[in-house]
Amino acid sequence: MTDLIRASASASDGTHDEIVQDALYSIRMHLGMDVAFLGEFRDGERVFRQIDTELDLPIRPGDSHPLEETYCQRAVDGRLPLLVPDTSVVPEMMALPASTSFEMGAYLTAPILLTDGSIYGTLCCASIAPDPSLGERDVALLNLFGAFVGRQLERSAATGRSSEEANLRIRAMLELEDFSIVYQPIYDLVHDKLVGFEALTRFATQPVRAPDVWFDEAARAGLGEQLEVATIAKAIEELEQLPEHIFVSLNMSPENIINGAVARMLVDAPLKRIVLEITEHESVDDYTKLGAALAPLRERGLRLAVDDAGAGYASFRHILKLEPDIIKLDISITRDIDTQISRRALAAALIRFAEETGSRIVAEGVETEAELAVLRELRVNKAQGFLIGRPVPIAAAAEMVERNASPTSRFVLAGVGTHSGETGTPAHPH
Repeated sequence: MTDLIRASASASDGTHDEIVQDALYSIRMHLGMDVAFLGEFRDGERVFRQIDTELDLPIRPGDSHPLEETYCQRAVDGRLPLLVPDTSVVPEMMALPASTSFEMGAYLTAPILLTDGSIYGTLCCASIAPDPSLGERDVALLNLFGAFVGRQLERSAATGRSSEEANLRIRAMLELEDFSIVYQPIYDLVHDKLVGFEALTRFATQPVRAPDVWFDEAARAGLGEQLEVATIAKAIEELEQLPEHIFVSLNMSPENIINGAVARMLVDAPLKRIVLEITEHESVDDYTKLGAALAPLRERGLRLAVDDAGAGYASFRHILKLEPDIIKLDISITRDIDTQISRRALAAALIRFAEETGSRIVAEGVETEAELAVLRELRVNKAQGFLIGRPVPIAAAAEMVERNASPTSRFVLAGVGTHSGETGTPAHPH
């Protein structure tokens, strides 16, 4: 178990370290000690892992001493007591080389036992002055904190292992390019013609999971940019198989727009045929930076869409701050819009807003003729959803354009090249 904790330590997100640091501070303050530290027994050394003190001491995290020369080891194996209220009465302790790191008047320690029975190290407290008030209750409390710290170390190890496994899984998938792009048609309701597609990623790698789960895991593993870039590169490559009057809508996180990944990917891309979508699910910390990163791309013809409008507060902020070319009505608004007055009213408000600001509306998740009829009545510009067509591979998308079926021919449009297994509402559109 101790080996697993060591192997996983570098993959920890730091949360567990903060919890342990808070524990050291709490026990030090409660006992009135000058220093508290977490020591690891490793390869014959006692290594200071974390230290809490207000003193300027000659020890730092990472410093070590030979384990046999430390009070910690001898207290754990029973050669010295776990509590020494006055170190001057224990000559053996004061003679240990490690005890000269700083002057100690009182000292107590608790072994940190892991669930497999192994010893990770010790949780220790010391003060410069002797403290005769220290007793067995304080030892018991320190043992309690030691058990807590042990649990945190094991949780940190589990988190680290999970992160490492995710990193390896994402890297393997990227190396094999074990993903594909499917295209969901977007239909122009004003001119009754197919005008574009939203590019969606599908993963063949085990375990079988929704696309948003893969993208979320990649982001947590520090590979979010690599995965988004890889999927966008594939979509741009396949764009050549579609006629020039057809656009493709791509999803990208604000973070990878701000850091320049999008601009680098789109250097030679036909920007007038690309719509970049920012979703409700992605938070934006700095709209000024995001707008600045998008400005040169939009000047070259890139169109910006805010996805999932109406799903939450973030989408409205995106709309107001970014002034998108396209506003995509979330499925939570379009679903049952023919029977839900409140949804129709909200859709109408967003449509009027778009008219006033020069944006266009795309209604997502259209699944019934009745919903489509209401959207036409409200003068929605474009629509997509299972009524219009399910996500299909690029070859089927090209065939769909060639046939240029209308939404009234539902079987023709939705049936061309449809994947088996593409049922229900599409996953989060990456």
